Amino acid sequence: MDWKLELVFVPVTDVDRAKRFYAEQVGFHADHDHTVRPGLRFVQLTPPGSACSIALGEGLTEMAPGSLKGLQVVVPDVAAAREELLGRDVEASEVDVQEWGSFVTFADPDGNTWTLQQLPARG
Repeated sequence: MDWKLELVFVPVTDVDRAKRFYAEQVGFHADHDHTVRPGLRFVQLTPPGSACSIALGEGLTEMAPGSLKGLQVVVPDVAAAREELLGRDVEASEVDVQEWGSFVTFADPDGNTWTLQQLPARG
């Protein structure tokens, strides 16, 4: 039986600000934005090429805003991904090269952190 991770909740303080950050600055696709009722809003965004999306909103999670740490996304070229982020006014770390991959980190406006990883060449 396959188990597929398809949705991760990201706790934020301001849904509209977070939606703008992820869609306009980071480059995620804005899939849905639906207010079910007052106090329950669901916004879904998906990284380009990913089978897993993130959800932000109101009434979705009990996690404290900014408490999600270390979400990791694999990219083919971490230096190019970093340049894209910088070009969209996202603060990103320098590239950290390790034997097991190259990494760049960034945070959303609430402090939820992300790591971009470029896998090492396999031979």
